[in-house]
Amino acid sequence: MEQSLSPGLYIVATPIGNLGDITLRAVEVLRGVAAVACEDTRVTGKLLHHLGLKKPLVRYDDHAKEDDRERLLARMETEPVALLSDAGTPLISDPGYRLVRTARERGIAITSLPGASAAIVAITLSGLPSDRFLFAGFLPNKAKAREEVLAELARVPATLVFYETAPRLDATLTAIGRVLPGREVAVARELTKKFEECRNGAPADLAAHYAAHPPKGEIVLLVAPPVDEGPENVDVDALLRAELTDAKPSQAAARVAKVTGLDRKTLYARALELK
Repeated sequence: MEQSLSPGLYIVATPIGNLGDITLRAVEVLRGVAAVACEDTRVTGKLLHHLGLKKPLVRYDDHAKEDDRERLLARMETEPVALLSDAGTPLISDPGYRLVRTARERGIAITSLPGASAAIVAITLSGLPSDRFLFAGFLPNKAKAREEVLAELARVPATLVFYETAPRLDATLTAIGRVLPGREVAVARELTKKFEECRNGAPADLAAHYAAHPPKGEIVLLVAPPVDEGPENVDVDALLRAELTDAKPSQAAARVAKVTGLDRKTLYARALELK
């Protein structure tokens, strides 16, 4: 007998690979909702079929129009509606923020069901410090913007966690090696699946490995926290030389100053000497 659910929005985490990771509570809620909003109806349709369920599916992603969101919100006022992403926990680098935000503003009941998340699986698997970590989603596509974000996060005293795609892995590892030199990196991929892998090492070594063994599947990249050491122990010349390969002395000084906290004018003078 199906349990009656109150009207509202139900945020349901789904497996990131292994279908056995669906929770009993998630199955109960999916059985009781009137409709399911999802990124890709084909992906969610396969999951529901696996669970022996059949529900009306409504496509909802980051490109959804305001009218689509309004129709979902109106339905939530009188019926229970589930929100699913293709894999993992909705809203974590997946669609749903605007929907949840508006639902809260309108007083619509919201229930979030915990479950699979690639970021959490990776941080527990990597062996990197897990007492404090920062999830930063996907890095920008463009090289300059990517390095600027990494420089912005350089002094954060926590393990950095990013989502990445296989085609961009080499460029991202190169950027990490340049902007965050000396940091240990972990590449976690195919999580919960047959060929699950978590490989740790220096960015250059990992890039060389994956150049020889092109990766497949979705990737979580983790970067170890900065070492707690004073600026006097930082190899400033090495950092400046790395930046000067494709930047002007002023730009190189600005980047290194952001990473190290050292005086920009002093770094600029040294960059001119090295140039």
